[in-house]
Amino acid sequence: MEMEIKRETTKYNWFSMFWEGFTSMSRMSKTLWIVAIVKLIIMFFILKPFFFPNLLDTNYENEADKAEHVRTELFRKALANE
Repeated sequence: MEMEIKRETTKYNWFSMFWEGFTSMSRMSKTLWIVAIVKLIIMFFILKPFFFPNLLDTNYENEADKAEHVRTELFRKALANE
């Protein structure tokens, strides 16, 4: 007795939607978007490794030691705030 409802699935090309929106922007808008994207690339791929090194990987060898360090630091800071 169950009736099966069939939906037509249409694939939507997200890239074409964003590209179409980008190409229809004014010159100032395009310039601002490009500046924002360049800033993000600089922040995440150039500055992040220098200012935020992965200390857990350099100081601890396995996952258990890393977890123990994070746990003790969280407890220590929580007790300091009380």
